[in-house]
Amino acid sequence: MTERNVLGGELESCGFDPLTGFYRDGCCNTGPEDLGSHTICAVVTQEFLDHQRRIGNDLITPMPAYGFPGLVPGDRWCVTAINWLRAHLDGAAAFVVLASTHERVLDVVPLDALREHAVDVPEDPGSLTA
Repeated sequence: MTERNVLGGELESCGFDPLTGFYRDGCCNTGPEDLGSHTICAVVTQEFLDHQRRIGNDLITPMPAYGFPGLVPGDRWCVTAINWLRAHLDGAAAFVVLASTHERVLDVVPLDALREHAVDVPEDPGSLTA
C-alpha cells in the first residue's frame, strides 16, 4: 500500500541530504515504532531551530552516534507533529512541504495550519530565507 500525503496524493520524499525520516528513508513515513509521529516535512528556519532548542528538542547539535548531522536553515527534515504544532502556536513554525507530509499528521495538526506555512521547495533549499 502506498503512503499518502496530506493532499491525498502519493507521499513524496522529503530529503536525502541530510537523510531524514524516522526510518531514515528520505520520507516522512510513520508506523507503530514512531512514537513521536515524525510526519511533517519541514524546511527549517533559524527561528524554528532556536525554538526547538528552547523546548528541549535540539536539532542543531550533531549527534554522530545516531547518524544525526545537526540541521541548518534550509534543511528539509521530518519533524514531529506535536513539536511543529507547538512552534506554530508559538509563532515559530517551519515551512511545510505538503506533498511530502504524511497524512497521519492530520490526527494532530489541522490542514489549515499546515497550509499556512506551505512552501514549494526549489532544488537548492539552502537558498530559502526566513
